[in-house]
Amino acid sequence: MSVSKTIVISCAGMGTRLGIGTTKALVSVDGKPLIIRQLELLKDYDDIRVVVGYQMEKVIETVRAYRNDVLFVFNHNYRNTGTGGSFSLAMKHAREFIVPLDGDLLVHPDDLRMILESDGECVCGAEPGTDNPMLMTTELSGDGKLYATGFSRERGEYEWTGLAQVRTSRLKPGQTHVCDMLEGLLPLPMIKIRTKEIDTMNDYRRAVEWIHNNYQD
Repeated sequence: MSVSKTIVISCAGMGTRLGIGTTKALVSVDGKPLIIRQLELLKDYDDIRVVVGYQMEKVIETVRAYRNDVLFVFNHNYRNTGTGGSFSLAMKHAREFIVPLDGDLLVHPDDLRMILESDGECVCGAEPGTDNPMLMTTELSGDGKLYATGFSRERGEYEWTGLAQVRTSRLKPGQTHVCDMLEGLLPLPMIKIRTKEIDTMNDYRRAVEWIHNNYQD
């Protein structure tokens, strides 16, 4: 396992599309807050930064009850910025590699482990499965590897998951979305992973069922 990594969980948003009045990081998935499910998979990593905004006190309280070495980053402008704004705030003094992880994303444990134990740059895609996906266009290189070439709402073979691993020194801060920050680094190796993003109530039901079925569809 590489120790030179910073993991940023962005959960400052209001989760309005889910419509239950709570930030998605605190949504109970099979009896456990989503952010705790994420932190359980990150127990071997010591530089974890959680970006908070909406309901920040509740998020901090929940995280600290589980582990007390997480660094909290405050996005006071969470109403007007996207995941890129939150992620950029947490980039300061990050380690060699930085890993963005959306606070509304469940990742198959084996797949998250594979990404975090690798030492190269990548962006992660999944089979399209949410109600309003951001897609990724890809192309096959001469050596048979798949590369992400762009992000689009209209076309793409895979759904952008919000998970990536890139060298911190290559990133420039942004205010909209993480994919916009990555656009200038493309093409990047694309790795297909298994995820459930909780954006709408339909997404939530699918995520709960996924956990119930031990990460099997």
